[in-house]
Amino acid sequence: MCEVFISADPALYASRIRSVRLHGVATSIRLENLFWDVLGDIARRDGMSVPQLCTRLHDELLAERERIDNFASFLRVCCGRYLALQLSGGIPPDASIPIRSLNAKRVLATERRPFSSGEVRAGEAPQTLAA
Repeated sequence: MCEVFISADPALYASRIRSVRLHGVATSIRLENLFWDVLGDIARRDGMSVPQLCTRLHDELLAERERIDNFASFLRVCCGRYLALQLSGGIPPDASIPIRSLNAKRVLATERRPFSSGEVRAGEAPQTLAA
């Protein structure tokens, strides 16, 4: 099992700090290179830079919540959800289709199960990938 994971290029899990301005305030965000790469993919789909995407995500998150406890973790979860929603078919693999053009309810309807729970929903078989 571990070979699947340990064979990753070490550059992917090396972390990098980027300075991002959120409404004129410079803040440093430390993420692994893999996450910066995925954020770049997400940003390009909608014609944004990574700092612009981070600002937009920050603003939209603040509109829903009083405060943000761990923005770097939020960005990692965004990357994981983006990749999972591509696998589930909710986000098309064609990178020329902007995310902003997608129907959010339809995209989210493709989620297989909540990420926060290891439990399987009633009537749903656990998913496994056999060797």
